[in-house]
Amino acid sequence: MSDLEVGIGSRVRHPEFGEGVVINVKPKTYLVVFIQRGKIEVAKSYINLEIVDAVEPETDLVSLSDVEKIMTNIIKRYSDIQETVPMGAKWTGGKMILQPASASLKPKEIPIDMFFNKIIMLRDRLRVLEQRINSNDKLSEEEKVNMQQYITRIYGSLTTFNVLFRDDKDHFVGEKGSKE
Repeated sequence: MSDLEVGIGSRVRHPEFGEGVVINVKPKTYLVVFIQRGKIEVAKSYINLEIVDAVEPETDLVSLSDVEKIMTNIIKRYSDIQETVPMGAKWTGGKMILQPASASLKPKEIPIDMFFNKIIMLRDRLRVLEQRINSNDKLSEEEKVNMQQYITRIYGSLTTFNVLFRDDKDHFVGEKGSKE
């Protein structure tokens, strides 16, 4: 890295830690959150730190809230990390029973928290798929819109499971509910 000073929000690449984002600038170091390694302090004098996308240093300080929002968006966009979503308290410790129509077959019991976790994984993977479609430069805008409509319909089909969520903000939203 040269003598160029970069600001908060700059994207950098470290030969060992990969890509990251500068979240704090100190007199002799940058505090960088690397996608695969987390928060690491890197000396400004470290010559192998490559600037991918520089942001000019500002005299105004960025609030912790702004940094948190930026980091949350980066993590959501570039990782398959599952978001922690609370299940409604009334379901904690419960079980789901799948009862076959035939009396000769045994019912299947599934802990509701395990089922809820599968629903969250499905939602998170749909979100990643959605982001990858939207950022794909080989798909036409029409193809993106068509695929997005299918994803929206899938979300709509999953609204049945909204009863399991503790918070309304975590609910699935289909075509009728998505008014942007």
